[in-house]
Amino acid sequence: MEDPTDVRPPQAVGVVCHPHPLYGGTMQNKVVHTLARSMQELGVPTLRFNFRGVGRSEGGYDGGRGEIDDTLAAVAWARERWQCQTLWLAGFSFGAAMALRASASAQPAQLVTVAPPVQRLDLAPVPRPAGRWLVVQGDDDELVDFEEVRGWVDSYVPRPEMLVLQGAEHFFHGRLSELRAGVTVFLEGTIRAEVEP
Repeated sequence: MEDPTDVRPPQAVGVVCHPHPLYGGTMQNKVVHTLARSMQELGVPTLRFNFRGVGRSEGGYDGGRGEIDDTLAAVAWARERWQCQTLWLAGFSFGAAMALRASASAQPAQLVTVAPPVQRLDLAPVPRPAGRWLVVQGDDDELVDFEEVRGWVDSYVPRPEMLVLQGAEHFFHGRLSELRAGVTVFLEGTIRAEVEP
């Protein structure tokens, strides 16, 4: 949990979901940190959390079902903690899929999905979230096929915004500052819209 402001309630609360628990994913992942930092730099308190069975969290991996419940529990906790219903939800890889699936219930104002594993998880039936949505993908990702992600993005109406980082691989090694800058620009769009008459 990071709280960059003393404002109560803040303009929004952020929740960030981590990569696959069975492949070393935790809330300490560098991409997860980067997503949280993008929110914090805009004055939004942010919660990173471990899915069940990771770190000190109880339970075990539940094939995505329980992890969606974990996401919704984290969202409810953050909204209560900061007394704010406006949600910015983000996730990386497996966490992107969990954030997207949780959005139907969580209703985020802004959703950021980084390297969503479209060929590994059945994401096709998920309805398009109502809020603003950014998909970030490296075109040299060795785990998530760029063309499949682009086709999946194009299947939505309206189409989510898409940020392509040329030459970036799955973990965005050496590209985290670009990732943070791109996500920040997207998130800033809501701030500017809220202050304009």
